[in-house]
This record gives sequence, structure tokens and C-alpha cells, in this order.
Amino acid sequence: MKVVWKKEIGFVCLLALASAADAQTRDSVKTTFQTSREWAPTIDNRADAVMIYGVGGNPSDESRRVPFEERVKSWRDRGYLTHFMTGIAWGEYQDYFTGKWDGKSHLDEGQVTQKQDTIWHGRMVPYIVPTENFLKYLKEKHVKPVIDAGIDAIFMEEPEFWARAGYSEAFKREWKKYYGFDWRPQHDSPENTYLSNKLKYYLYYNALNDVFNYAKEYGKSKGRNVKCYVPTHSLINYSQWMIVSPEASLASLPVVDGYIAQVWTGTSREPNFFEGKEKERVFETAYLEYGSMESMTAPTGRKMFFLTDPIEDWPRDWVDYKKNYQATFTAQLLYPQIADYEIMPWPERIYEGLYKTNRNSEKKEKIPRFYSTQMQVMINSLNQMPLSENKLSGSSGISVLMANSLMFQRFPTHAGYDDPQLANFYGQALPFLKRGVPVKTVHIENLGYEKALADTRVLLMTYANMKPLDSNAHQHLADWVKAGGILVYSGTDSDPFQRVHEWWNTKDNKYGSPSEHLFELMEVPKKAKEGLFKFGKGSVYIIRTDPKDFAMQANTSQKLIDVVKGLYESGKGQEKLAFKNNFYLQRGMFDLVAVLDESVNDKPVTINGTLIDLFDPNLPVYQSKVTRPGEQGYFLNVDRVPNKKKPQVLAAASRAYNEQISGRTYSFVAKSPINTYNVARVLLPSRPKQVQVDGKEVLERKNWDSKSNTYLLQFENHPDGVAINIVW
Repeated sequence: MKVVWKKEIGFVCLLALASAADAQTRDSVKTTFQTSREWAPTIDNRADAVMIYGVGGNPSDESRRVPFEERVKSWRDRGYLTHFMTGIAWGEYQDYFTGKWDGKSHLDEGQVTQKQDTIWHGRMVPYIVPTENFLKYLKEKHVKPVIDAGIDAIFMEEPEFWARAGYSEAFKREWKKYYGFDWRPQHDSPENTYLSNKLKYYLYYNALNDVFNYAKEYGKSKGRNVKCYVPTHSLINYSQWMIVSPEASLASLPVVDGYIAQVWTGTSREPNFFEGKEKERVFETAYLEYGSMESMTAPTGRKMFFLTDPIEDWPRDWVDYKKNYQATFTAQLLYPQIADYEIMPWPERIYEGLYKTNRNSEKKEKIPRFYSTQMQVMINSLNQMPLSENKLSGSSGISVLMANSLMFQRFPTHAGYDDPQLANFYGQALPFLKRGVPVKTVHIENLGYEKALADTRVLLMTYANMKPLDSNAHQHLADWVKAGGILVYSGTDSDPFQRVHEWWNTKDNKYGSPSEHLFELMEVPKKAKEGLFKFGKGSVYIIRTDPKDFAMQANTSQKLIDVVKGLYESGKGQEKLAFKNNFYLQRGMFDLVAVLDESVNDKPVTINGTLIDLFDPNLPVYQSKVTRPGEQGYFLNVDRVPNKKKPQVLAAASRAYNEQISGRTYSFVAKSPINTYNVARVLLPSRPKQVQVDGKEVLERKNWDSKSNTYLLQFENHPDGVAINIVW
């Protein structure tokens, strides 16, 4: 399929979308991780694959460099599939910037602010304006060598252009090349800001397309099918952090085989507003971030890895890390149609880094044994995590519309109009999410896909924080409403970006705002006041309030809630829009629960069954378990284990290999990093008579749980493997 870009008033308009049939066959990798290091016994976490970072390593890693080929071999020798990861907006590229590569200094190609400060990622590592020359260097010095080394999967991460950047000489040259007229400073007007950010957006779209096309063609010349992936933050996070990236448009690139949703504590703890209070809401933000990544790619069928991180980039304490890791980990598992995971980034900093024991202490230590055990139980459970057709509990069918242009209006502000902490988005999503409604997101760029709105009954949208990048999206929305959809539009259409020189007010179009064009297609007065309008079998409700008011002020979201509830329940036989303070999901033998604070009540939630608590490093077994507001729970329900007569490891802080069942004997080899402690719940047909660890008898009767028919194993881990033999 050919992708054609059209220049029109400076914007690159995608004229063709790849269909789901363009998606590549899913590969076999279920779990992966990234590291810049060679194999070491302390970081051997036993995922399926490893993404080895950088031909020259990681710019933030000042340790001794080991040649890339040696690092690859060290992991292959331990049984890992080996892939390659590097940054496309930053990396170990000093030889390019200092002139070592082509004899010319390229420090003027960094991203530069209005104050002429270069935005740095590390020493002599600026965030990059991806010029044609830089892309040539990247292909020659980084992509070609790793393919020569036998790599067949390349991950180009974080295509990021800071919104506050756009003042370097390189960017000015790209502006003139792209627009055909001289650069204009973005701080001068909303128009210039929009033009600047659309160019940033295009530059990294083009960069990934260029590099991945090269990788695939060069791979073919070597007889190899090279797959190309984009690890990227969510549109929510990039918009909130004021970064511009191609995001949803990457779904249309035939050369992109999949993505990693880079969501973790560091992104999800970004404060937001709800009921007038600005604070961290890690679970809720993570849930929406993962959702925006799922919806970005769902129509294409391409592979998506969800990432979590047991720590984060900023130094904090182990208590904080554990609490928020549980929140983000639970959030990712509430999407039952995603079952591939990056289990951690940078195991070297997780296992070997020193962090505070708690927030009130300056004492630092490596990861505590209880936390490393719990973490390894969690990540090993991902190897068992199934895809599921089960639905997350709650009234389904409410979605929030998003657009890549969310990133265009964040910085700088104009005419005094601001959108603090992306409040116009959260003002639509949180009033329902906090009431136990599993809100989805829909990307406006994906509306051309037939199933983009298939699961949506009520679509919430605003143009207070984003704009439609072409008019086609409006026809799709109008067709959906006419067929019976319900659209709730909130907005005063008064922000300064309504009047930028764009398709809705140029050539034959004379609309004062993009919503006027949408309303006209739905036979609604262009400057309609607040109220309900029917169109075909569907309806449109207009609320003349910017959604940020629903978030930044207390007791103001009730209007939105009442409108949506009334429309959701309208018509004969329509189900009620139910509110609650929790989410619950069954995935195979796993039970997941999240109980919300700031919700309709403060009641805890009780889960019943034969439950192994996977958030407890001792793996206790309960017949019922209570989860309180602000907490999450993750359990293996033994009652739903397939073939309970078969001996098997149900949960463990290690991965089992070489499993053998002979008569009344079950044996396997457990592998996990050194200096960590293993716990495992092993399901057996009956009470064991012998339990041997590396040939030593360790049977303890107290470790047998008769209600679950499981034996609790405990021993020191080792990456070379610990031999287990059990007789019953």
C-alpha cells in the first residue's frame, strides 16, 4: 500500500490508511526487556527476548562499554532472542555532532529553545532535529551494523520534539524546505505555533518512515525479514509533557510492525485535576494511557507491547516504587486484548541501583528482597497471561475522542487561554472513570477504519484542546451519528487556535471554528446554543462549557454526567449507566481488581475463591480477599486452573524450564537472577512425600496448603538453574 502525503497550508495530510490486512503476522515474543549491558547473572530476568540498547550503549550509562556484537552474543548464549533498540530523537551519537563521522560539526542540529538553550538528553547528546544528513548517519552507523550482526527486529524509540523547541538553525532550514517560506517564531502567534508543531510532527513521521524503509530493504538484501517497532509514550503523556510526536499517524505506516506503550510510574504520576483538586492519580492515569495506546493501534491489528517499570527515572524510595508499580501493573492487565509485555527497562538500575528505603530516610539500599521476589512473581505471571474475550466490569460504550493535535496547543499559550495539566481531556474522562465506567479513547485519525467506533455508544469530544487535521473525520462522525450514535460536544470554541489558518477557514470554507463544519454536516445550526439535536437515528448534545471546567472546579461535572446518563439510557430496552467504585476483570485463571478513591462510595471490594495473592512475596492463599479504596489486587484463582490434576508451577519468582512428569514425580529447573529469593506455589495431585532442591531434601509439612493443593517452595535463585524434584 502506498502512503501519500499532501502539503496543504503547511500540514501533511494522510490520504491513505493502511488496513488491518496490512498488519504483519504476530511474532512469538510475549515478554521482552531493554538493557545496554552484556549478560550478567544479576539481571538475567528470563524474558523471551532482550532489546540490546545502542551500538555504543546508552548515553546515561557511564559504565565500561562492551562492543555491540559481544553484548549480543552474551545474551544469545543464555537462550534469549536478541533485538536492537536505540533512540531516534537522542542516542550515543557524539561522533555525528562532533564531526568525527563526516568532518563537520552538527551541534546546530539539536533542539533549541527561544532562549537559545539546547535541550540535552546527556553529555554531548542533544535532542535532535532529524535532518536528512542525520538520518543518513543513523542508517549507516547504527542500523546497518546491527543487521550485519544478525539482528532482525529494530526498536526506534521515542520520536520526540519538544514543544518549547523550534529555534535552531537546523529547524529553520527544515521550515523553509517544507513550507517554502522563511521561519516564523512560534511564540508570536497561535498560527506560528500550529505551523511549528505540525512540522515537528511531520519530521519524525518522515524520519521513522525513512529509517524503517532502509532497514527492511537492507534486511532483504541479507536474506532477512527485519521487523520494525516504535516504543513511544502515550498521546496523553506527550500532550501533558508538551512533546510533539507522530503518535496515531504511525499506525498508517506499512513499515511499522508494532509498538511498545511506554507507560510507567514516571508518566502516570503526572498530576491532573479532578473535582478541583490537582494531584497524582497513578492508576487512573495509567489506565487512560494504556487505553490511548490500545485504541491507537487496535484497528491495524499490529503488535503492541505494554511496558511497566518496577521503579522510574527519578530517584525516590522503594515504598513509593512498590505502590505505584502495583497500580500501573494492574492498569495494563485490564486490557484483555493485549497480552505482550516489556517486563522492565534497564534491569541494571532495578537490581543494582541504590534508592532510599523510605521517603523519610536518607539511607539507600539495593532492591529489597521482598520487592525483588514480588516483582519476579509478577513479571513471570505475564508469561502465562492469556488474551481474553472477557470485558472489564462496568457500563461499556462511553469513549473520549482524541487527536494528535492535542500536542500542538500546549506551548506556548496565547491570548491568556490555558489548558492546565491537559484538563480539557481529563474533564471528560475522569468524571466517568472515577465512577467505575471503563472509559475508552478513540483517535480521530482512525475514524476511517470501519470498526473505530464499533464499541462506542456515547462519544465525548471537544475542540478546546485539539483540532481536526482534515475534514474527512467530520464525515465519519456524521455518518456514525446518523446511524444511531450519540455525540456529546463540550466547548465554547473560544481558544485562540480556533482561528489558525486551516482547512475550515480557507479556500471555499468560511467556518469560524471546525465545529461549525461538523455541525453543518449533522444538520445542526453552525453556531448552535446548548441543547439536544436529532440527526437521523442518532443525536448530538452540545454543552457550551470547556471540559477543563469539569475538572478544575468542584461540583461542576454533574451537568456532563447527567447529560450522558440521560442519553445513554434513552430509548426502549437501553441498559442503565451504572456507577460504582471499582473495576474487576477475570483473565483465564487471574483475577484483577482496582478500587477507586474519590468515587461514589468508600466501600471495599471482596473477592472470593481459592486465591493466591500475587502482590504478596509470601504467596499466601486466601478464601476471600478485601481490596480497599485506592488499592489494587492481583490474584491467581486456583479454582479456574485448567487440569488441576496436572502438577504445575502456578506462581513463582522464577521461570520453570525442562518440566517433566513421570509417574508420581514432577521435576523442573527454576531460573532467575542471582541475589534474589524464590517463592513458588506448585500445584500437586496430593501432599508431597519428597521435595528436593538441587538434590537436598527440604520438605516441610507446614508448606502444604490442602485447600489449594499447593506446596510453597522457597530457595535462593540462580540464573544457571535450580533443580527441583517433587514426589507425591
